[in-house]
Amino acid sequence: MKNNRIYYQLLQLDAYFFNFLRISIFIVMAWIGGLKAFHYEADGIVPFVANSPLMSFFYKNADNKVFNEDKKLVAEYTLYKNPEGKAIQKNIDWQKENGTYIFSYGLGIIIVIIGFLVLLGIWFPKIGSVGGALTFLMSLVTLSFLITTPEVYVPNLGGDYPAPQFGFPYLSGAGRLVLKDIIMMAGGLVLFSDSLKKVLRPYDQ
Repeated sequence: MKNNRIYYQLLQLDAYFFNFLRISIFIVMAWIGGLKAFHYEADGIVPFVANSPLMSFFYKNADNKVFNEDKKLVAEYTLYKNPEGKAIQKNIDWQKENGTYIFSYGLGIIIVIIGFLVLLGIWFPKIGSVGGALTFLMSLVTLSFLITTPEVYVPNLGGDYPAPQFGFPYLSGAGRLVLKDIIMMAGGLVLFSDSLKKVLRPYDQ
């Protein structure tokens, strides 16, 4: 009986757990979306956008190929990425011409809006259901980068010995970051379902 009482009390907390999930997603969306206003973050998403058939048209130079210092034909954007914590003017100029920053600003606004929709689901289930659905769709697009973006897997750069692990399924730092969005996708579906139940509940009575 005592155990049953504890289980019942824990079940009463489920609304708080759902709201904690909403707040968590909002924090991630608002923080990441807000960072899209800064050059280093905008530079960081270039490989994902440039290689995505759904998004590459936003960039002017997404399809451009050039020869690098090793005389290898590579995507032009690979020559103009500022390392995090370092700003090089010629790279910034190229990114501006490419449309990198304008796109990043727009994407950041959309992400922040989705985060607010999810958060508002605490008080407004209809709005929350939209936020949950959009979170799912956004995560689905992000996960598509695992198919379209070469940088999500460890490259074979050579060295003193043959690279022991490279290519699929060996995720790079970028790939590991993308894969985590499957959790965001699941969270969006759970919140969509929870919000929809609250919307439909009055009609069932």
